[in-house]
Amino acid sequence: MMDRLRVGLWKGRVLPVTLQAEASECGIACMAMIACYWGHQLDLHSLRKRFPTSIRGVTMLGLVDMAESCSLRARALSLDLDDLSDLETPCILHWNFNHFVVLKRVLRDGIVIHDPSTGRRHVPMREVSKAFTGVALELTPSSDFVPVKEVRTYRIRDLMGRVIGLRRGLAKVVCLGLAIQACMLVLPFYLQWTVDEALVNGDLGLISVLGIGFILLVMMQAVFTMARTWATTALSTSFNFQWLGNAFSHLMKLPLPYFEKRSTADIVSRFNSILAMQRIVTTQFVEVVLDGLMAIGTLVMMFIYSGRLALVTLGAVTLYLLLRLVFFGRLRNATSEQIIHAARQEQNFMESVRGIQSIRIFGRGEVRRNIWANALADQFNADLNISRISILHQSANSLVFNVERIVVIWLGALAVIEKNFSVGMLFAYISYKDQFSQRMASLVDKLFEARMLSLHGSRVADIVMTPAEESRSQLDRSAALGNVELELRNVSFRYSQGERDVLRDLNLKVTYGESVAITGPSGSGKTTLVKLLLGLLEPTSGEIIINGIPINRFGLLRYRKLLGTVMQNDTLFAGSLADNIAFFHPEPDMERVYECARLASISKEIEEMPMQYHTVVGDIGAGLSGGQIQRILLARALYGRPSILVLDEATSHLDIVNESAVNDAIKHLELTRIIIAHRPETIASAGRVVKLVNGALWSSPAPATVAASA
Repeated sequence: MMDRLRVGLWKGRVLPVTLQAEASECGIACMAMIACYWGHQLDLHSLRKRFPTSIRGVTMLGLVDMAESCSLRARALSLDLDDLSDLETPCILHWNFNHFVVLKRVLRDGIVIHDPSTGRRHVPMREVSKAFTGVALELTPSSDFVPVKEVRTYRIRDLMGRVIGLRRGLAKVVCLGLAIQACMLVLPFYLQWTVDEALVNGDLGLISVLGIGFILLVMMQAVFTMARTWATTALSTSFNFQWLGNAFSHLMKLPLPYFEKRSTADIVSRFNSILAMQRIVTTQFVEVVLDGLMAIGTLVMMFIYSGRLALVTLGAVTLYLLLRLVFFGRLRNATSEQIIHAARQEQNFMESVRGIQSIRIFGRGEVRRNIWANALADQFNADLNISRISILHQSANSLVFNVERIVVIWLGALAVIEKNFSVGMLFAYISYKDQFSQRMASLVDKLFEARMLSLHGSRVADIVMTPAEESRSQLDRSAALGNVELELRNVSFRYSQGERDVLRDLNLKVTYGESVAITGPSGSGKTTLVKLLLGLLEPTSGEIIINGIPINRFGLLRYRKLLGTVMQNDTLFAGSLADNIAFFHPEPDMERVYECARLASISKEIEEMPMQYHTVVGDIGAGLSGGQIQRILLARALYGRPSILVLDEATSHLDIVNESAVNDAIKHLELTRIIIAHRPETIASAGRVVKLVNGALWSSPAPATVAASA
């Protein structure tokens, strides 16, 4: 009873919609929504730092632990569909056995949920019965609950990076805009003077003077307009190029887990949010300043003519502002959902193109088409929702300002009849009033678009505010590069809190020139170990030592310059074979390209191609066999003359003859080799073998013995 009474004191709160950024953080997003509902101010970034999760996501037990850390009392329940109405909302529902959503309200014909992947949804009971797994988690404030604020703050300047010429360009555009506005403020006098002075007095000379003078003014305005348009275009292009360049440069420095937890299309969508922000920061910022100044100028002129009529127009603008406020929340949520659905549709399309071979073989073209069509329908429905809201506020604009215009003309005509206004003054006032109404409506619209910056800003911040790899290091510049020795000291690793260690207490020392094969059953953590050795992942505990110095102090960039690697999922890039072997070096050493191709036992096959080393391949190596791709990747790994060569199943697609030739060629190179392998022939080429079993390293017999027993 006391719980019900206490909960009643919290009524009136708003449940926000928080959309997940990573593929597996639906649980964290749900926790963020409910925590904010009860009074915390938390965002995904802060929760992600407090509760790092793996790509596998979080369990219900993990959500309970999160709730306790947020001073929320958690109660896990198993219930039937008919019992949903008895839940204390908002609460978390387990959905489709692989997802979490927040239940906001239970209706007679369905439920309202906040889905971290799509936004606010009304779900019919028929669909609920299929998706709801029967598990729910109620969350209410505990007795020691104290609201906290942990929200990442950033300025637009933080998202841009260093941009040259922005202030100077904006100042130039603003000055030209002011000149245009000055011309526009003078133009209404033409109509007033022509009607009240020239026509009334029949002064033909004055008509000619006014006509010629104002034609010159309009020509001057046209020149200023052309100059401002060109200056705005140049500024936007330069600004966009620099901002995109800064963001892409930072993106290339982000740690590997960032990319593993997000879809390619979602990253592209976040990157493209820069374009929307750039348009607002450059073009619309200037227009807001000019619209504001022009509105002030015209408002002053309106009050000079008639305070009563000016108040009518001000009332219309105020009403329009209030209507935009009413629509803003819905428009923001709809825009956010549209971005998510567009990214999902694009991801589905990209997956289908990339996997066309499997789709054709299994005859699943129509299935993929239906999946893509559903994603496209969701995107179009989101577009329609935005259009519906836009139509409402556009109709409101038309209604409010048309009524305002009629009222102003009505009252103005009465003023003319009462001799308080001349006809020319009425015409001039209407001209100023129209300019003011248009500018204020435009200003209101642009200010609300500027408020949408937070939507795009949070998406861009997910890229540019994520720390780069090297930024986490304190480099030791005295480290010698010479012959590299590599050592693991008590290294353990797990993907997230609450999960078991994938690797535990690993100790391994590899001296320069040594050849070490790491074997073990599939799923034992060999590829994870390789990623740790390459600095792509950070150990949960322990250290990776390079020449006696921890890897982060040695410097990841400097360390990787000593490496040559071939990973299981490595790909070629669109370009020529020579480009791929030299990894698009601006001035490739072709002799080195030929030598590396020979060492990788691929030179003969390349030379038999019509274009030889200039043969163009696609981003998935179209036209090449799996074995050919692996050998080109091996040639790429050798091109930089590495001190350490790391091969993760790098010859798994080769026949025995080619694999033997590759192993013999590499064996005579002066470098350290670390090989992940299953095949006896590859294991036999190593000087030492260690076995990874259940996350631990074990010494193995001599290579010949291992090969014989494999």
